[in-house]
Amino acid sequence: MAKVNKGGVGEPRTVKITEAKRLVRHAMKKKRPVFLWGPPGVGKSDLAAQLADEMGGALIDVRLNLWEPTDIKGIPYYNAKENVMSWAPPAELPTKEFASKHPVVVLFLDELAGAAPAVQAAAYQLILNRKVGTYELPDNVVIMAAGNRMTDKGVTYRMPTPLANRFVHFELRVDFADWNVWALQNRIHPDVVGYLNYQKADLYNFDPTVHDRSFATPRSWMFVSDLLDDDMTDNEQTDTVAGCVGEGLAIKFMAHRKIAADLPTPTDVLAGKVKELKTKEISAMYSLTTGMCYELKDGYDNAKKSGKLDTWHINCENFIQFMMDNFEAEMVIMGAHTALKNYNLPFDHKKLKNFPDFFKRYAHLVVDVSN
Repeated sequence: MAKVNKGGVGEPRTVKITEAKRLVRHAMKKKRPVFLWGPPGVGKSDLAAQLADEMGGALIDVRLNLWEPTDIKGIPYYNAKENVMSWAPPAELPTKEFASKHPVVVLFLDELAGAAPAVQAAAYQLILNRKVGTYELPDNVVIMAAGNRMTDKGVTYRMPTPLANRFVHFELRVDFADWNVWALQNRIHPDVVGYLNYQKADLYNFDPTVHDRSFATPRSWMFVSDLLDDDMTDNEQTDTVAGCVGEGLAIKFMAHRKIAADLPTPTDVLAGKVKELKTKEISAMYSLTTGMCYELKDGYDNAKKSGKLDTWHINCENFIQFMMDNFEAEMVIMGAHTALKNYNLPFDHKKLKNFPDFFKRYAHLVVDVSN
């Protein structure tokens, strides 16, 4: 059962991304249209894409704030064969031929709350009757919509009550633990993951009452991850990060990167070339741990193909020993959890000489560590 944030009096119930995913999937099975509410950058569009991918389906992303009412109904034309006026539906809507190639098609009506009232009215028929003009949605098409809240100070229009009543509504909230799992699975830059594990509150600082052009959201930190480039000067990197998350966070993040740059490389640690960690700055240690987990995952994928798993287990042994010799318990647990749970790396404890020591010291803190 999903845990929701009930909020105070008059505040909406909110769900985090992983909870919303289960709830939306359930609504989809019943073919109930779902509306995702949330502030900019919280992950509404990503959630739609993840669901479509996990169900082996296709995603059709329609930005309704860019459409005119006629874009939904289509263009009228004279049907000479039947001597009537017909409608040519928009190419963006899924055809029966397209839908037949996928087990499910997610029709994602993004920015519906930002669409003009006339566009919302045109979308009403499609959502209510699953048809518009002569066009009908194929049976395996499910409808999702999303938009910002009125309080987010974006371009939004009040949704007509009859239209709102056709949706199951979920409001999303940012949850660091949720984001951290996603970040590790999607290979977000180790320095971003490391910094935010130490400064969790900096993941999201959007304030609709402040008119900053750049602010921190899960989406803007993904931009930071994509844009980091060691060939850039420090000033260029700071300007780039500031353009994503704001100047204050950019200065803090670049200070973290400067310290992290003095740490040994994950490759050298896993190869057993480095045994001791001289720098004990916690956020930088998070970056190093994340980098080692990334390399272990890549190493396992390559070793599985080549059949050289014995060599890979030596890297795992060095990983465990380095953490036990240099990290506090919290960091050791974070590294073990990432390797075992997020990446499901199959450590064979029989091939790890230092596993008995690790088990004795940390087994009570790490669930299923010996599996």
